[in-house]
Amino acid sequence: MRNINHSVLNSELGFTLIELMISLVLGLLISAAVMQVYLISTRTVTVQQSASEVQDSTIFAMQALEKNIRLANLGNDITNITSITPHGGIVLTGNNINNASYKNTGDFTISAGQSVVKGANSWTGISNTDKASDQLTIQYKNITNSVMYDCEGTEVAAGSSDWVVERYFIRETATNQTATVKELGLACDAGRVTDAGVVSGFGGAGEVLIPAVDQFKVLLGVRSDVTNVTYLPAQTYLTLTDKPDITTLKLGVIIRSNTPLLESTDSNEFTLLDAKNTLKTDTTRRKYYRRAYETTVLLRNARVMSVVASPISSS
Repeated sequence: MRNINHSVLNSELGFTLIELMISLVLGLLISAAVMQVYLISTRTVTVQQSASEVQDSTIFAMQALEKNIRLANLGNDITNITSITPHGGIVLTGNNINNASYKNTGDFTISAGQSVVKGANSWTGISNTDKASDQLTIQYKNITNSVMYDCEGTEVAAGSSDWVVERYFIRETATNQTATVKELGLACDAGRVTDAGVVSGFGGAGEVLIPAVDQFKVLLGVRSDVTNVTYLPAQTYLTLTDKPDITTLKLGVIIRSNTPLLESTDSNEFTLLDAKNTLKTDTTRRKYYRRAYETTVLLRNARVMSVVASPISSS
């Protein structure tokens, strides 16, 4: 009875307190490492998804916007665009729609700081930065043999006698917003203008083309001389005594992602068309991936050519 198997007894003694503590520490270290890897992976995926959203808006939405704007002045026999050109491609005044008495000047091309008469859905200058946004209004006629569609998706019949007028502006994309930094988007409102200047279907809230846009800026490119182009805001252009022809446009937007970031900070300042834009301060503001983009659009239907005659020498 005294011959007890000590190896069997020792195997039934279990873990000591020190062994349990070591196991617990090792388990916590492994769990912390796994959590760290998970957080880094989640943060990376979030940044990549946010960057992809911004890139999609830039590549597809901005290209569609540029395509529409290149239609400006299509169908107009006058290729020199100024603020008095009848049915001019860039709408700055009532003269451009052949209706000098049009009352809602807030529906025209506007830069921050302009004083205008506003309709129910006219430009307000709303943005999520310390600078007001701009508005761009263009005009064209479908003189092609194909059906076209305006920026709201309404059909423009081939050879239509009416002019299409479109304005691009920032507006709120949600109702009853109380936060300082709001949900905004770049919208387009389209209407029609007859040759006599009768406007219809214009001045609405429009359709959102690009969601999550914090700022939209526009500069008019004017021919300062034969070889140089100067870019001016609409307000400055309208103060000029001798208004040069508008040949190009510079557009700038600040686009953000729809997916919030996990980071505690985000960029607060962006340079847009050579001007610094600072995001508004809001304690409830969520952190998003934002980028500023600029593009230059040549108005192909507003080409200005200077012909210099040179004598041909006979030799």
